[in-house]
Amino acid sequence: MMGTTPSGTASEQEAAHWVRGMFAAVARRYDLLNHLLSFNADRYWRARVAARLRPILSRPGARVLDLCCGTGDLALALERARGAGVLGSDFCHPMLVAAARKFARRGSRSLLVEADALALPVASGALDCVTVAFGFRNLVNYRAGLAEMRRVLKPGGVAAILEFSTPPNPLLAALYGFYSHRVLPALGGLISGSRGAYTYLPESVRKFPSAERLAGEMRSAGFADVEFERMTFGVVALHRGTAR
Repeated sequence: MMGTTPSGTASEQEAAHWVRGMFAAVARRYDLLNHLLSFNADRYWRARVAARLRPILSRPGARVLDLCCGTGDLALALERARGAGVLGSDFCHPMLVAAARKFARRGSRSLLVEADALALPVASGALDCVTVAFGFRNLVNYRAGLAEMRRVLKPGGVAAILEFSTPPNPLLAALYGFYSHRVLPALGGLISGSRGAYTYLPESVRKFPSAERLAGEMRSAGFADVEFERMTFGVVALHRGTAR
């Protein structure tokens, strides 16, 4: 279980540099493409995460961090469910600029910080909940990412990972493969101006560990009560685990 490996990169440092640049290039059109290419299902997926985490979000004084927050949609969903602000972090500055503008328009009480998910400026055991939506598979080292999530959580804190997955049904997997490898790069590239980004994204899904394997890695990283649920015929999966 290594990490993302964009074509042409030969080290974790090169991969991280490539991913940061790729997201910077598509930041302006990122929200539009998320909604368009998922047929607006991404709104439902994020709302489902917030609903599943409501018990811990509702704890008085709960400290919540959304990793790889991008333009801030999951952070906003968590804020709505919690009734209070959360912290969002990302290592791509243009994404944070877009998130800050969105937060200002909506009167959000959430805060943003520019930080690498593998080296967070957060004390060990400081947080009650850590989330990441569609960003975990872009980390250059998945095990290091899980270890960092575990480090910043209090014992009993919850980690939640929402990621694309491969549908378990072979027919649906074939249809999803055709859409993600033929339609998505063409349409995403046309709208964003970066076909490379929307060629990389479905390829990163193909290389990403199965839902079962990710659950096993979470257990190995020190999470208990690990479970996952598939959504939208298995196109995405939400993993949750409790820090021991």
